[in-house]
Amino acid sequence: MKLALITTGGTIVSTKAADTGLASARLGGSALLAGIAAFGRVADVEVIDALRVSSPQIGLSDWCALHKTVDAVLARDDIAGAVITHGTATMEETAWFLDLTLHTAKPVVMTGAQRNASEPDADGPRNLFNALRVCEAVAASADGVGVGVVVALNDSVHAAREVTKSQTLNVETFNSGVWGSLGQVRADRVVFHRQRLRRLHLPLQDKALPPVAIVPMYVGAGRESIDAAVAGGAQGVVVEAIASGHVNAAMQDGIFAALERGVPVVVATRIPSGGTRVGYDFPGSSFNLVGRGAVLSDDLSPWKARILLMLAVQNGWRSQHTLQGLFGAESVPATSFGEPSSVLP
Repeated sequence: MKLALITTGGTIVSTKAADTGLASARLGGSALLAGIAAFGRVADVEVIDALRVSSPQIGLSDWCALHKTVDAVLARDDIAGAVITHGTATMEETAWFLDLTLHTAKPVVMTGAQRNASEPDADGPRNLFNALRVCEAVAASADGVGVGVVVALNDSVHAAREVTKSQTLNVETFNSGVWGSLGQVRADRVVFHRQRLRRLHLPLQDKALPPVAIVPMYVGAGRESIDAAVAGGAQGVVVEAIASGHVNAAMQDGIFAALERGVPVVVATRIPSGGTRVGYDFPGSSFNLVGRGAVLSDDLSPWKARILLMLAVQNGWRSQHTLQGLFGAESVPATSFGEPSSVLP
């Protein structure tokens, strides 16, 4: 079996400069593979160094280029799956973007590190070895067809939709909230605890991704940030609301104005668990926002809701009915790899 190792940068390829002691991305994929030789056998691996940056520097054009690279590699008959190394800061966003846009039944496993390669207890080598094992195990299993993009760090495997970074320092940084991990990497095998049922696929068009802004709600917030985003050319707005999707009256006015101008607005929440829902009636409540055309993000975080909205707008899907179908879709067959017919305009 042959796997692809696609590197993009991040802490896993970072080493410290002798003069400053500060880490930056310097290593390539071949150096990463050399660092795991002592862990044991892995599949045959082809290295592709796609980027070498810290993950806060990754932009929308980089996503599109990475999608093209991964898509082309997985289209080859000799490649059974791909492992992508990435900085942990934005890994969950890149994972979700690729999960939404890649049209393949082959596994894609993302991994990285919390400690740079200069540290004596760097976690990158073990994470990479485990990610290759996960990719190999899924590729060899009929049950793994259509599992989508997963994140594998610190012996756990997470679905791209649910995974989030929860700690800036600890190696135990990624979790899946109330849903829990998909599985674990053990000494002798990879074990999956549950199936992944919620899948979406949106085609990536051959053009730039549209700008979509995230605007936070907080005590005393006004409508200025929404007005500025729309005036600046945002083709969609995600509101990082409070509680289950509420804002104050001032921000409500800004949301209504954006909707009147034809700019779709998705309401997410800053609360890590529980998602959005309708349940109250007051100025700025989710009930009033939805009543005027806004869309609730369900359980998607603001940053993941932004990615889904960008892709929807790029495909010309802007109506409230269509968007709420996408954000609220309960289940899409994992092997269909097509647009959910029930939510197409």
